[in-house]
Amino acid sequence: MGATFIVGMLCVHLLCFGAMFLLIGRRLQGRRMGMDVFALGHLMLGSAYVLQLLGGPPGWNLMSVVNHTLTLGTPAVYWVGAMRFFDRPAPLWRPLLALALAYTAAQVLVQWALGPTARYALLSGMSALLFLAMTIAVVHGARSFARDLRVEMLLFAVLIGGICVLNVLKCLQILSAGLQALDMDSAFQMAFYAYMSFLATVLAPLLIWLLLRRLTDELRAAAVRDPLTRLLNRRGLTEGLQAHFRARTAGPAQLLIVDIDHFKRINDTHGHAAGDAVLCQVADRLRAAVRQGDLVCRMGGEEFVVICLDTEDAGATRLAERLRAAVESMAVPVGGRPEAIRCTVTIGVSQTFAGGEALDRALQQADAALYRGKAAGRNRVEPSDEAATAAYRGVAAV
Repeated sequence: MGATFIVGMLCVHLLCFGAMFLLIGRRLQGRRMGMDVFALGHLMLGSAYVLQLLGGPPGWNLMSVVNHTLTLGTPAVYWVGAMRFFDRPAPLWRPLLALALAYTAAQVLVQWALGPTARYALLSGMSALLFLAMTIAVVHGARSFARDLRVEMLLFAVLIGGICVLNVLKCLQILSAGLQALDMDSAFQMAFYAYMSFLATVLAPLLIWLLLRRLTDELRAAAVRDPLTRLLNRRGLTEGLQAHFRARTAGPAQLLIVDIDHFKRINDTHGHAAGDAVLCQVADRLRAAVRQGDLVCRMGGEEFVVICLDTEDAGATRLAERLRAAVESMAVPVGGRPEAIRCTVTIGVSQTFAGGEALDRALQQADAALYRGKAAGRNRVEPSDEAATAAYRGVAAV
């Protein structure tokens, strides 16, 4: 009676959280992050337990066959939901239908050849294999694509590993004691369904926590990124620079202002869509050419900023020349036009600085150098000159 009550409460819990996940997925609209798939998994498992309660003692009947098929399909559905949660496309309906048909046929064959005991043992054994595969995948994810959620992923692995162990034990008990091992009043069944109830209680809120964590991280990333080029914006640049100088071993930095030559002409001649394509291509070239750890920012319009960390004058000048050459060599195709758009950049280089509070001064130095480079003919790298910077400030003030 106790295990039956636990299963009944588990059904209510699964169906309610399934409906909640479905509503959350709809609120997320185009990008559901797998919540609709998790809702399907909860509804399938809840329905399987309802059929188990209505079907009576273990045996061969339609409810039992459907119950086993839904139960085995649930881990596969959760797997697809997890893949989609991490933005990895995974098909759902065709593989699920193929699995359902194959397992239903396998049940019929096992029942006919070996009897009901083997059919129930088959379910526990196959469930154990699926949950083992899920555990391995979750551990792999914690070490690769979900490293920022390592603690949560390892907790998932422990919980899912617990289901795997229980299903192995259940399979062994069925093989040794027959269908009597499935008596709802037995201590093992009580422990099995108590753990399943605990798992359903813990995993659903944990999944919602992961969803909120990912959405919050994405909002935080959006606040420091330029929406067009996905480079840092001014806020992201400042935060990255401050983080660098907080380190005890932080070396000096140097700032480059990269400005696309005659960008207004590109917009006027080819349209703003072509101008956006040029900005994105330039951003990609800058991102690919800088060293790992350097900061790349779009300040606005056609102006970019690169901060070379732990560098000196010669290193920054070499990087600036590499950036200039990379942009000069690129060609941006424009739909409907036979010729690609080509452009150049002028780069102003600041003096070295050793603190986040010196960022504004470095920007002024690089801007003054950029002004001289534009006046000298564009498509060039212009180093900073303190006297010229002071004169530039006077011109800018007028």
